[in-house]
Amino acid sequence: MLVDGFSSVLSWLMIALLVFKVFAFVDAAIRREDAFRAVDKQTKPFWLIILGLVVAVSFVPVGGLFLNLIGLIAAIVYVVDVRPKVRAVTPPRGGRNKKDDRNHMGPYGPW
Repeated sequence: MLVDGFSSVLSWLMIALLVFKVFAFVDAAIRREDAFRAVDKQTKPFWLIILGLVVAVSFVPVGGLFLNLIGLIAAIVYVVDVRPKVRAVTPPRGGRNKKDDRNHMGPYGPW
């Protein structure tokens, strides 16, 4: 009974890690290519190849734990180090930024 419970928890953990890796890949795919160069990180194709391999290795049962651990580290590096810097140099979706909001201020707030 204890082994079944541990197996269930481990399978949910593996699914959560896969979702995290897919999130990192999709996020890298939607970012602009020039933003990666602007923040002096590797290029967008580099990160897409690395994160794509990370997601692909998650589905391969051979060599599982070691390759998944390396892939998880790569995804963490992207999400913690690269993603915030790339987001900082790209405008938010919708084409508006906070600077535009200051230009549309009336005496009682934004208009």
